Amino acid sequence: MNVIIFGATGMVGQGVLRECLLDPGVERVLVIGRNAAGQRHEKLREILHRDLLDFSAIESELSGYDACFFCLGISAAGLNEEQYSHITYDITMSAAEALARLNPGMTFVYVSGAGTDSTERGRTMWARVKGRTENALLRLPLKAFMFRPGLIQPLHGIRSKTPLYRIFYSVSAPLLPILKRLFPRSITTTEELGRAMIKVAREGAPKRVLETEDIKAL
Repeated sequence: MNVIIFGATGMVGQGVLRECLLDPGVERVLVIGRNAAGQRHEKLREILHRDLLDFSAIESELSGYDACFFCLGISAAGLNEEQYSHITYDITMSAAEALARLNPGMTFVYVSGAGTDSTERGRTMWARVKGRTENALLRLPLKAFMFRPGLIQPLHGIRSKTPLYRIFYSVSAPLLPILKRLFPRSITTTEELGRAMIKVAREGAPKRVLETEDIKAL
């Protein structure tokens, strides 16, 4: 299986990349982003691409892939809806539409979030934008799956790029094992997310929108 990863420098993307490199069934991994992931591996290739709204310059490099794991995203804190939509909707759809055309029927796993608003009409801005993105992806000629994790525990030295999240994880680290025992259906790990994505790419899933409990079951 050959896979493409967007957002490999973020916390979720780092976990997904790790599991892809460890999995013997994943033969090639292409990472696309504005910054290097900082890893070397015999089956890893990186393309540094600044304009994530236009992939025409690298289209010849994007064919022949079985799955895309789209882990690119930002916090909505301090952003208005237009700014947040630019990253969350515009860039995601630009990549997905290009891949749908070059690899019709490929598996596309999008990392959304718990509480995403599929109606696109709720009060919470980020949830509306995520919902609009999910709905648009589900209309493309792709085997699209929406992952909606809640609290994610980073493992294997993985750290978030967002300062606020790093502080949260540093403070909450001693409590996470307890929280996982108390709320096993609500907390997942970067390792579980990566392994679940690979499984979906290989075998599919019983539904297109997967909450934390579904991800853990996979």
